[in-house]
Amino acid sequence: MASSASLLHPSTLAPASSPPLPRRPQLGLRSSPRRPRGVSLTAAAAASPDVEKEPSSSPPAPPDEPSDLSAVAESVKVLKDAAKTRKVPAAEVLAALAKIKKAKLDTSTFFETLGGTESPGRTWMLIFTGQGSKLEKGSYFPVTAVQRFDAAGQRIENGVYLGPVGSLTFEGRLSWKKKILAFVFERIRVKVGPLPSLEIPLGGGDTSREPSTKDPFFLWFYVDEEIAVAQGKGGGTAFWCRCKRVPA
Repeated sequence: MASSASLLHPSTLAPASSPPLPRRPQLGLRSSPRRPRGVSLTAAAAASPDVEKEPSSSPPAPPDEPSDLSAVAESVKVLKDAAKTRKVPAAEVLAALAKIKKAKLDTSTFFETLGGTESPGRTWMLIFTGQGSKLEKGSYFPVTAVQRFDAAGQRIENGVYLGPVGSLTFEGRLSWKKKILAFVFERIRVKVGPLPSLEIPLGGGDTSREPSTKDPFFLWFYVDEEIAVAQGKGGGTAFWCRCKRVPA
């Protein structure tokens, strides 16, 4: 069986980096019973001449409470460490997934990052799966499972690879709307040892029909060049790490 570590793309071993800013941090002004000599603003707010005219009605966040952006950055680092070592405790991975799911991030670049701009797309190794709406439990995926997403060709491939023993792959079409990737599998390929692959049609219905939420789908919460986080139609949440394509 191919080692998970050996399949990781070199970029997955790089130090974790903060994801792009999803939005401007909320401005907060400190109130005072008397007119202050000056008001401390964030760098973004200081550039606006109208800030002092409309003080924020919401109280500033406590200094010891991390912002959503900081929480996401810390969680992403946890997941990248988990992908690299597979030694981060499951409880920490689940907590990181929960924080990422709660964040409101810009999803406009997710599909291109996930599936690339040219066929055959990009491949991602499944690292960890969590169960339950509140992510009560989860574990590292025990075998080599790789998904290929092809944004240009609107195709998907889901495979389980067992090294010299063989492999089992499903291939079909996909669609993307907002942050939902729906798909329909059309064929399955079975390979045993050195024997040629056996391809079995699955139907997949009308090939002109675009997959929808009536079909299996993933709801994506986070995608960068190294990791991706999504929830399946069944409610489970997982994260993947970018990897090299596994030869069939």
